[in-house]
Amino acid sequence: MPTHSKRITGITPSGKDGWEVHFAAMRKKLAGEPILMLSVGDHDFDTPEGTVEACVGAVRGGYHHYIQLPGLPRLREGLARLSTECTGVDTTPDEIIVTQGGQGALFAVCQGVLDPGDHAIMISPYYATYPGTVRAAGASFTEVDAQAENGFEPDIAAIEAAVRPNSRLLMINSPNNPTGAVYSRRTLEGIADICRRHDLWLLSDEVYWTIRADAEHVSPRALAGMKERTLVVNSLSKSHGMTGWRVGWLTGPAETVRYLTSLNLVSSYGLADFVSRAAIEAVEHGHGVREIAERYGRRRTAFLESITDLHGVKIRGSEGGMYVMLDISAIDPDCEAFAWRLLEDEQVAVMPGTSFGPSAAGHIRVSMCQTEETLREAAQRLRRFVARATGARSTAVA
Repeated sequence: MPTHSKRITGITPSGKDGWEVHFAAMRKKLAGEPILMLSVGDHDFDTPEGTVEACVGAVRGGYHHYIQLPGLPRLREGLARLSTECTGVDTTPDEIIVTQGGQGALFAVCQGVLDPGDHAIMISPYYATYPGTVRAAGASFTEVDAQAENGFEPDIAAIEAAVRPNSRLLMINSPNNPTGAVYSRRTLEGIADICRRHDLWLLSDEVYWTIRADAEHVSPRALAGMKERTLVVNSLSKSHGMTGWRVGWLTGPAETVRYLTSLNLVSSYGLADFVSRAAIEAVEHGHGVREIAERYGRRRTAFLESITDLHGVKIRGSEGGMYVMLDISAIDPDCEAFAWRLLEDEQVAVMPGTSFGPSAAGHIRVSMCQTEETLREAAQRLRRFVARATGARSTAVA
């Protein structure tokens, strides 16, 4: 058999992608076990009805054909308005390219600015696909640990120390998945200064910008000298309740968008017409945006209140996004073993922190993508599990 390319075999070189606990939980759930699925960032509710009806109407109306590679003009106009709101910088449609979900935008950035042999810097914890997406571009990377004790806010000196002569790209994510950390303006000013001095591209993943509780969202695109070097990854998946529709977009310089249109030509050949028209409806009318943000705020509050004073567990980050990050290292420093036992003993599925980089070791990520009632039940099961674990350890020590 002929060999496969190094680009493909190198995406997950260890053979593990960090999602093993989640996939095992899914199998159990499909087999009929009453698993509480708090491992994945997919809404438990359907896409808002207005968006769905727009899609049905588009399908019945004959919108089944190829569209413009960077996206329908009206959709790009709507997304430009959203990007203006998100980043605080006036954005034009020619600075927008529509992609196959936020992951499509992330892939486009790495393909667009990294050559084989180039170097990227990513802040850990990170969204789980970051390393593989950089490897797929033939580049290497350095992970800069954001410390849990600092609320997973990155250290500017540590980022500076990671810069190499062949560094081309710095990758950040705020509000952060998995930690829920929202980077401060001071931190982002420090990051911008590094990018300007070392002539780096900045990938700013702002997918969760509408789900940020009371924290201020600052886009580095709005900082001095950063519009021309910042590439903002965004998506309708979380903000508009459209995870399975695969509509993302990238905001960047018009020249970059023109180059990435050629990438669309040889990769996706653009989005589906009827899906694009549903996205126009969602964007122009804001279907679900306020309600989704408020819903996750209530869920986060309900869960955090339910685990108050949980012995041996500390809350880290968790200011925004759809997740809560829990430090369980005092109970078991092996967060993967903790997650497996929680699944087996209490039928609660969470993600081990190491799925998102070594700096999240000793943590678990809990998704808020279930009802408040389910989250409170999960908190009680977690409390029961921790009590047994700490009790058994105390007995062993005695």
